[in-house]
Amino acid sequence: MRILDIIGSADPAHGGPIGTVRSLSRIWRARGHVFDVVTLDSPEAPYLADSGLDVVPLGSRGEPGGASGPQPLHRRFGYSPKLLPWLKANTDRYDVALVHGLWNYSSLAASLALAGNRLPHFVFTHGMLDPWFKQAYPLKSKVKALSWRVSEGRLLNSAEKVLFTTAEEQRLAEGAFRPWQVDGHVVGYGCADMQGDPVEAARTFRAGLPALGERPFLLFLSRIHPKKGCDLLLEAFARIAAAHPEMDLVFAGPDDVGLRGVLAAEAEARGIGARVHFAGMIRGAAKWGAFHACEAFALVSHSENFGVVVAEAMACSKPVLITDKINLWREVDAAGAGLIEKDDQAGADALLARFLALSPEARAAMGRAARRCYDANYQFDALADRLMALFRQAVADTPRPQAIREALPLSA
Repeated sequence: MRILDIIGSADPAHGGPIGTVRSLSRIWRARGHVFDVVTLDSPEAPYLADSGLDVVPLGSRGEPGGASGPQPLHRRFGYSPKLLPWLKANTDRYDVALVHGLWNYSSLAASLALAGNRLPHFVFTHGMLDPWFKQAYPLKSKVKALSWRVSEGRLLNSAEKVLFTTAEEQRLAEGAFRPWQVDGHVVGYGCADMQGDPVEAARTFRAGLPALGERPFLLFLSRIHPKKGCDLLLEAFARIAAAHPEMDLVFAGPDDVGLRGVLAAEAEARGIGARVHFAGMIRGAAKWGAFHACEAFALVSHSENFGVVVAEAMACSKPVLITDKINLWREVDAAGAGLIEKDDQAGADALLARFLALSPEARAAMGRAARRCYDANYQFDALADRLMALFRQAVADTPRPQAIREALPLSA
């Protein structure tokens, strides 16, 4: 099978989708499939060298020495004059296309190249149709409604399947924009299993954050962003800090909107500045070490189509403290793998208070349940199998007008 994957960027700082692409690439290439990834990255983007992907970078994202601060609209959108011509020239080299994400130039170019094309295509929305965005950003939602009519709607309505990670995500997305003729399919999701030696990984993480020392801590690992409920988590920690002087809080992840400084200032104002730590973007052994070293993982998010980091925490046998806006919450609740509350201050307060009231034995039992939940639901090989079955059926149902061309050297 020759698979073309289209995604805005291979930058790991952009969160879960590119991690999914890397894992699927590893599995499918090991099984003899071709898996090429086209992005809006600059060929000089530093993260491409160790991405483990066969990448065709056709844009300017991640270029060294790029401008910092607010970017022009066309750069934030990721516009590249190279992408659409490349797609039109190369689609007949592939059996199937897989598009990740919406609302950027990669999805617009994909809609222009694939809608009406005989190449079967699938779209992973990655939670980008969640109605929370309409409530939080009403002006942006009006722009998206226009974009739907010229771009995303054409792409999704013509797709073989639009892929959702959970039934909850699909339910929330139904009819989000009009016209809606989407053939949705819940395919599940996957995340990487724990890697390396847990003790060594935990040591690596703590060595990179010396102010933490050996103190126990609760872990937030995601983008530092208002959507993730960082302010709620910090306030909840401030409210229990005096009663639990042994516990610290760690925020790990990229700060795209300048929220870290606001959180740090608030922690100082509340008298807990020395107990709230910011680890920045962490990868590899340090990332897994953060999971292994923490007492529990906390994500008080307002919207999460799946929550890869939640599944990764469960892979490390850690209890997860999450909201019912993270769409895998039902599986977590059924497994007894963590605690679930509303995405408001009362919910954040309850998550921390309930967990810290548990005995060590109860916390350990919840951690074991978390690992069982991961094993039952989130193994990547099973996701790769489910996707490949959909691809094979689509190829069988879509006769091509000509033979697929022989593979040519990938180039821009």
